[in-house]
Amino acid sequence: MSELLSCHGLVKTFESGGRRVEVLRGLDFSVERGEMVAIIGESGVGKSTLLHLLGALDRFEAGDYSFDGADVSRMSGRERSGFRNRRIGFIFQFHHLLPELTVLENVSLPGMIGGLPRRECENASLPILTSLGLSAMLRQHPAELSGGEQQRVAVARALVSAKDIVLADEPTGNLDPGTGDIVFDEFRRVQREKGVAAVVATHSGKLARRCDRVLQLRDGILTQVRVPEEILEAARTPA
Repeated sequence: MSELLSCHGLVKTFESGGRRVEVLRGLDFSVERGEMVAIIGESGVGKSTLLHLLGALDRFEAGDYSFDGADVSRMSGRERSGFRNRRIGFIFQFHHLLPELTVLENVSLPGMIGGLPRRECENASLPILTSLGLSAMLRQHPAELSGGEQQRVAVARALVSAKDIVLADEPTGNLDPGTGDIVFDEFRRVQREKGVAAVVATHSGKLARRCDRVLQLRDGILTQVRVPEEILEAARTPA
């Protein structure tokens, strides 16, 4: 594998109650092509913030971020938008599907927003929807689906739109354990088949152990977690 993205010295702060809170403190991070990396830590520790920075949804105060050789920090707003649309897929804990669109339309939408013809986007969506067990639901709307089915649609949308990487923020956190396992199994299988990288933010040690590498975010920095027992302990440790 070769390196896809690399961050050095990332600093991100917020104002809270009149004081400056440093969420990321000189964070270093890299991801290889095709690799799935878990970021574990308690709620509020900064996992979502890190994903927003990696996805160019937010800006950092200091540090360097290189994606496939491009300096993300130097991109204009328009360039960042195009970068997100062309290179990155997002999965959130709450699926954020558009209720007025069908399953096929929701999954095809990012490509159409990027200027591709509707038929081309739908043709690209169909194989992944089929592989995720959604081929019989293409014309249904989100309200007609179960929670697990809705999240599978969100997974399909991310995998279709991602050329290089999927950023997943608690992707099974809103599902019961059994359904969450099924959704993650399907996500992991298709992610491997497509060969895209993934960064998964989670508080679940069980989910983290399914990834290629596990890092714990605590006190604004990332540290390697090496063995299953350490993963479970890190996931339980308060931030």
